[in-house]
Amino acid sequence: MEKAVLPFLKWPGGKRWLAPQLTKLIRPHLSGTYFEPFLGGGAVFFSLKPERAILSDINEDLVNVYTQVQANHEAVIKRLRGMSVSAHNYKKIRDLQTSNMIQRATNFLYLNRTAWGGIYRLNSSGRFNVPFGGGERTPEPLWKNHLLLRAAKVLEMSSIVVSDFEPLLDRAGKGDVVYCDPTYTVAHNCNGFVRYNEKNFSWADQKRLANACKKAAKRGSRVIVTNACHTSIRQLYPDAKVRILNRKSLVSASPFKRGDVDEYLFVLD
Repeated sequence: MEKAVLPFLKWPGGKRWLAPQLTKLIRPHLSGTYFEPFLGGGAVFFSLKPERAILSDINEDLVNVYTQVQANHEAVIKRLRGMSVSAHNYKKIRDLQTSNMIQRATNFLYLNRTAWGGIYRLNSSGRFNVPFGGGERTPEPLWKNHLLLRAAKVLEMSSIVVSDFEPLLDRAGKGDVVYCDPTYTVAHNCNGFVRYNEKNFSWADQKRLANACKKAAKRGSRVIVTNACHTSIRQLYPDAKVRILNRKSLVSASPFKRGDVDEYLFVLD
């Protein structure tokens, strides 16, 4: 089997650590289309490399990055090569607004590769507000390690859209596989954890997702969901096969404050 392609984005809550296991759960059941409605960094998609895929996210800038890498990766690389890495230039690009979609994607990648910790965070006004990372953080691996070139090849046959998750799940049927990795909101914390967008993924959204997953499974799809390990989440998927996953949390500046975190993995088919 060909080696998996590495994601070109570092993304909060990303599933690089889990992608090989999820690929094994998906591949034997995929004869149709692969759906990923919470795309983020796309680690599972790039590990799987499906022949047909529909990828989506509600973050318009994120979807634009994938669209431009798919169609214009050479132009993106050319622009990235001309952007110097410094605190001054970082702040200038962070504050810049442009209607040029290729430049918007280029700026997004630059910030992702030079921001502190590779974090993507928006304020309440929807503006990127992460400080400069410094040190060895640079966009150079995107072309030196051929990350964008390889990603563009895998994305060739994919449809990439801005969308809420429900319309995509409603399209999934027999032979299709859906992988969902929503923001981890639980019933006792309706404010949620804002992973990368200014609008919270609410508890109502969690219930709506569970219902859409059940409907897709009844139509013959295999649906896989990773979510918070909490009783309220488990109750949303009473008939699913369930595993508890354990990972090391990286959401802390100090490695001494990073503890183990449990997550649920649900399989519906």
